[in-house]
Amino acid sequence: MRDYGDELAVVTVTYSPGETLDGFLDSLKGATERPVRVVLADNGSVDGAPERAAERAGVELLRIGENVGYGSAANRGVAELGPEVGWVVVANPDLVWGEGSLDALLAAAARWPRAGALGPLIRDPDGTVYPSARLLPSIGRGVGHALFSRVWPGNPWTREYRQSDAAVTERRAGWLSGSCLLLRRAAFDSVDGFDSRYFMYFEDVDLGDRLQRSGWLNIYVPSADVVHAGGHSTGRADVSARMLAEHHRSAYRYLADRHPGLRWAPLRVALRLGLRVRAGAAVRRAAR
Repeated sequence: MRDYGDELAVVTVTYSPGETLDGFLDSLKGATERPVRVVLADNGSVDGAPERAAERAGVELLRIGENVGYGSAANRGVAELGPEVGWVVVANPDLVWGEGSLDALLAAAARWPRAGALGPLIRDPDGTVYPSARLLPSIGRGVGHALFSRVWPGNPWTREYRQSDAAVTERRAGWLSGSCLLLRRAAFDSVDGFDSRYFMYFEDVDLGDRLQRSGWLNIYVPSADVVHAGGHSTGRADVSARMLAEHHRSAYRYLADRHPGLRWAPLRVALRLGLRVRAGAAVRRAAR
């Protein structure tokens, strides 16, 4: 395993992030007392926001030139960093950092030497706590959540998957939201980063699973607090239908990868058909 230093860097994937990027960078100053290098992995923004942000000290712009997806862009951003960087934050550009939030994550990393990924408590803009530390999806939980989450939000499968009844305390998780992750560089590199086959969605679920399979831990750290505006670029009308379809495509890829071979072929067929129907219904609802 390669030796890394103790420096900290932040990689954020941008795709016409607008003014939210200013809030991200402004609040980052209070998130840690350590010096931070910021890499903007840009997937082809057209609003000029990344270029303006790159005029700030310590902020670098990596022009990818096309939308290669979240995980692939994050991987490219991390690849720009030298071995002196042993801690990498991968975060969405529409986050607002809580005071001392990054230092709280780093302090937790010292308490958990096998932590490969650590995630903060994430709030929506209205203050609601987002369920960002969850169990890994299983067929049973996944089907129950998919079928009933909209019509019966409090169903037991969704509550179990989202860990709705779990105490808000520092603990292990199956996976952590990719909207804000502190990653131990050695752990991230040991599993070859994000799987680039996921254009968007489930790349964080997949990463959490592969980290665990390699002996690392995913640790939820609610003493670190951030606010996530959510869906700035994906909420536009021209991309929302594609993102809904992409979410279901990624869900199938994740479950199919974990049920390979002839034995599971009927299950994969059923999953593909069921998710295709669900995706079509979601796109129609969004178009109303």
